[in-house]
Amino acid sequence: MSAMVASNSSDTRAGLSLALPALMLFTGVVVIPLAMTVMLSFHDWGQYKGIEPVFILKNWIEIFDDPYYAEMFWRTFRVALLATLITAVFGVPEAYILNRMQGPWKGLFLLVIIGPLLISVVARTLGWALLFGGNNGLANKLLMTLGLINSPVRFMFTETGMVIALAHAMMPFMVLAVWTALQRLDPQIENAALSLGANSLTVVRRIVLPQIMPGVLSGAIIVFSLSASAFATPAIIGGRRLKVAATLAYDEFLNTLNWPLGAAVAVLLLIALVLIVVGSNALIERRYQEMFR
Repeated sequence: MSAMVASNSSDTRAGLSLALPALMLFTGVVVIPLAMTVMLSFHDWGQYKGIEPVFILKNWIEIFDDPYYAEMFWRTFRVALLATLITAVFGVPEAYILNRMQGPWKGLFLLVIIGPLLISVVARTLGWALLFGGNNGLANKLLMTLGLINSPVRFMFTETGMVIALAHAMMPFMVLAVWTALQRLDPQIENAALSLGANSLTVVRRIVLPQIMPGVLSGAIIVFSLSASAFATPAIIGGRRLKVAATLAYDEFLNTLNWPLGAAVAVLLLIALVLIVVGSNALIERRYQEMFR
């Protein structure tokens, strides 16, 4: 008995010693900067006096009292939610088709799907800016040629343009999350349903979707979190007037130099995303429990 206790104690010490470097790195690059940012959000700032290390709630009161900040956060989450919905609508069928492919075609189309991740987000967004252009942009010309619109649509410096660019940038995360869930799906179940008289739509709706829903929810969490905290795409496509939380924090830090207010905006965005992710994870776990009950 004592030998087993000693062995377990030795294994625990070995595990802690192996995890210590990673824990120190995590503490140094994540925990400490976050703690400093939270502390900074409670400091005071003045145009002539700079940052004063005093504990006040002025920055938080300003954020919650001013409707400007409420609109900013509402726009942030609205754009992120729309981008998430678009990636789900187009990404789930893409993942399903990719999973049904065979041979070299699967590898080729997988490379096409993850291609945006191999390009800088700034380069991708500038590419969308060139496509959107103005009234004579390539996107408007193509839509008018196809007869989908009668007059040019404004994409630059609009939420529509931000949603499209973000959905394109985040699509690989949704596809890969759903594709991973599809790997655990036995194709013989679909064949059995078809042999029993179910049509393809019924198989997808009653068999495939319920089993890949955890993957869809996982992809939605990733896409929503990255879209809500994105900076480059909203800054380029949205411009300076159509701000989101990330660009607002950037302006407060580097333009107005009001670091405490920028820190409060960043901390509030982080808290909101953590609450959303935790709630979504609880939903996913409950879904798993219902599936395997």
